[in-house]
This record gives sequence, C-alpha cells and structure tokens, in this order.
Amino acid sequence: MKIAIVHDWLVTYAGAERVLASLLKIWPEADLFSVIDFLSDEDRAHLGGKRATTTFIQHLPQARTRYQKYLPLMPLAIEQLDLSAYELVISSSHAVAKGVLTGPNQLHVSYVHSPIRYAWDLQHQYLNEAGLSKGLKSKVARMVLHYMRMWDQRTAAAVDDFVANSQFIGRRIDKAYRRPSTVIYPPVDTQGFNLQVEKQDYYLTTSRMVPYKKIPMIVEAFRGMPDKRLVVIGDGPEMEKARAVCGPNVTLMGYQPFAVLREHLQNAKGFVFAAEEDFGISPVEAQACGTPVIAFGKGGTLETVHGLDHEQPTGVFYHEQTPAALINAVHEFENEAHRITAQACRENAERFSEKRFEREMRQFVEARWNEAHAPLPQTLVVAPRLALASVPALASASATPR
Repeated sequence: MKIAIVHDWLVTYAGAERVLASLLKIWPEADLFSVIDFLSDEDRAHLGGKRATTTFIQHLPQARTRYQKYLPLMPLAIEQLDLSAYELVISSSHAVAKGVLTGPNQLHVSYVHSPIRYAWDLQHQYLNEAGLSKGLKSKVARMVLHYMRMWDQRTAAAVDDFVANSQFIGRRIDKAYRRPSTVIYPPVDTQGFNLQVEKQDYYLTTSRMVPYKKIPMIVEAFRGMPDKRLVVIGDGPEMEKARAVCGPNVTLMGYQPFAVLREHLQNAKGFVFAAEEDFGISPVEAQACGTPVIAFGKGGTLETVHGLDHEQPTGVFYHEQTPAALINAVHEFENEAHRITAQACRENAERFSEKRFEREMRQFVEARWNEAHAPLPQTLVVAPRLALASVPALASASATPR
C-alpha cells in the first residue's frame, strides 16, 4: 500500500508538526507533501529527516519568511500535488492540506487541527489584530477569506473521514462542513517531563507572544498582585506590549531552550494560560510535571484540565480574558490548592501520551481501510430481486417488455 501524508506548510516545529512526526512514526514508509518546506536540519530530525515534495509556492519570492501572503494561491497550489499513485492519503490540516485531490479508489483521512480559523468564526478577530478592519485592504482581505471559505467547504466533501484533535474542533468541523468527526487527541511527549511534587513560589506562563495568547494581559494581572511572582518564557511581536505593563514581580525571560523550559515547568506552583486554543499542548505538559493549571475556560483546555468541580481537580478556570478575572482565579487557586495533587495532574496528562495517539490513529485508519475494501455482502446483491419476486403482481409486471 502506497501512503501519502500531506501537511500545510513546514517552516517550524510546533504543535501541528508534532502530530506530523507521530504520523510518520506510524507510517515511516509514507511520502511527505507540503505547500512549502523550509525546516531546519534540527527540526527535520523530528520527522526522521524526511523532506516534503512541495508546490510552486516554494520558489516564489520571500516564501520562507512571508509565506502567509501567498494564502490566496494555496488552494491552487495544494491541488497541483499529484497523489494519484497513492492508495491511502492522510492530511494533517489547519489550512489547506485537506484540499488535495483524491479519487474514488483512494481513502483520504484528514486529521484536522482546525478548519481555517481566520476564514471562519475567528475572521473578525484576525482582521482586527492585523489592522484590516477598515479601508480598501480590509475589503480585499474579506473577499479573499470569502473565497477561502467557499473552497474550504467544497473540498470537505472529498474527505472520506475527519479526525478532530478535540471535541471543540469537532464542533467547528460540524459547523463549517456539516460532517461528523472522530476525536483523537494529539500526542504530547509526557515522557519528556518528570513529575515533581515539591514546588517553588512562582507562577509560569510560556508561549509564542502573538495576540491571541494574551501574554500582556497575564503580565498586567500579576502587576496587580505584587506579592506574587510570575516568570514568562517566550518571544514574539507582543513582547513590547508585555514590557510596557510589566511590574517588578514579573520576569520576562524571552526565548529559552527546552531544558530551561522544562525545569521551570517542573518547579512552578502553577501554570497560567490565557488563550482559547483548539487543544493546547502547554497545559498538558505542565500537568505532566505535576503542575496545576490556571486556564481560560474555553476551547480545548476544558477537555485537558479538570476544574474544581471534578473529583480529582488539576486546575482552575476563569471565564473572561481580563486581568480582573485572572486575579480572581489566582486567589481561588490558592484557596483551593490543597485539593489539587501533583499525582492527579500527572495521571490526567497521561491521557494524551504519544503512544496512545499512535495506537488510536493506527487503529482508526486500519478500520476505515478495511471497511472501504470489504466485499459487498451477498444480501445487498440478491435482496432487491428477492423483494421483487415476493410480490407476484410486481414481478409479473417487471417481466413484461415495454
């Protein structure tokens, strides 16, 4: 069986690429395809050194650093990948990968991190954050996103089975495509983190500093709690905003290597999370260290963190992305911290291990392959004739030439 795995784009090793790495562990013989591939050798090692067959966008100016500006061309580009020689196609998609062309004799299973966020329910948020809420550029951007929505919905019909990375994304798939999906949570390297019971007196947040992660909001909240210490690991375009609202009790460490991140996750008394994520790997990594989570109560974290209403809670939720709501959540966490154990956090994180993902994904695809290639039951062939023969008048009429 020839297998193709299709990914949106390969420019860095982040959450979606971790899923891709696990897919390549399950099917190491698969060929890899992507719109562009500019991975570093270090990141490519996670993929077993495999390089992708790419599209014409790979050779366009500034495709390495400004590939997002070619989004209007990506539907055309992904459709030019010739996968006709493959019997099984698996797409790992948060943008256009699921739109590859497949035929009736090919099985296409799409693992969806999300329908194109900026084209569907988050369009207005993305336009505002990009400064495209008004003017001619805004009109052009809205036309492009309208085209992307139509293309995205049309190509959903050619996917045989959808796999969602959370129940939250399953609801998005149903809303955008009117298609059912099966939830298989993405892989988290829980074995790469050690359970640590003894904690130090600081809170931690770590993230790329992009608008929807709300890092400046977290920093501002802790400025209002001068008796509590916050450590921030990560860098990005929101760093200056974070510095502008930073208090003396907040340490902005910028980008740090994995070993430093892991050490801080293991020692923190609590991990603070403010994004509305499709799944959210960082809160699971924190729990793998035995570290409780204080999280915005929307999106994937509702499935990965057990709130105070659970018999074995692993964190606390707040329901508005505001400093005041986060401050209240931190106070609630400290009042209820005796109910949250490091062991409960670790056990909850194990639900999302890499081995579990690989087992569930392999079983799902094999089951669908077997269903798609099973012979038709004999009853499906003979039943219509038997049903007709059981009604003499109809049988006689059907035998009369017309």
